[in-house]
Amino acid sequence: MSLRESFLEQMKLSMKAGTPARTSSLRMIMAKLKDADIAARPKGVDQIPEDDIVAMLRGMVKSRRESVEMYTQGNRPELAAKEEAEIAVIESFLPSQMDDAAMQKAVADAVAESGAASIKDMGKVMAVLKAKHAASLDMAKAGPMVKAHLSV
Repeated sequence: MSLRESFLEQMKLSMKAGTPARTSSLRMIMAKLKDADIAARPKGVDQIPEDDIVAMLRGMVKSRRESVEMYTQGNRPELAAKEEAEIAVIESFLPSQMDDAAMQKAVADAVAESGAASIKDMGKVMAVLKAKHAASLDMAKAGPMVKAHLSV
């Protein structure tokens, strides 16, 4: 089942179950997906591919995490809790992330495969990581790990 079909199916189940918070989050995801599809039309693409949907979801999670931080600093726990609930719904559609040990191994393998010798070769390593592990690897965490690995 594709992510698009999954969103629609989960929306139906959520509406039947009477969970307004989850339904609202799913509607938000579907609206963002529709916006992304519309934005891709000038390029001749009717619907964005699954990889782009995953990237879109990651971006949504990232922006909500930033909002949670700001709401927490602003002493607005009710808004922070709402954002946390949205994060949980969005993350339920994302592939599971690598743990730190698997991430270290993937970085070491990518360094070996790319033949990187110094920090100047970081772009090559990141390209290998993105090609092999884009869906299951948090690139924001991978960057510092690659830098640390190459500076040794």
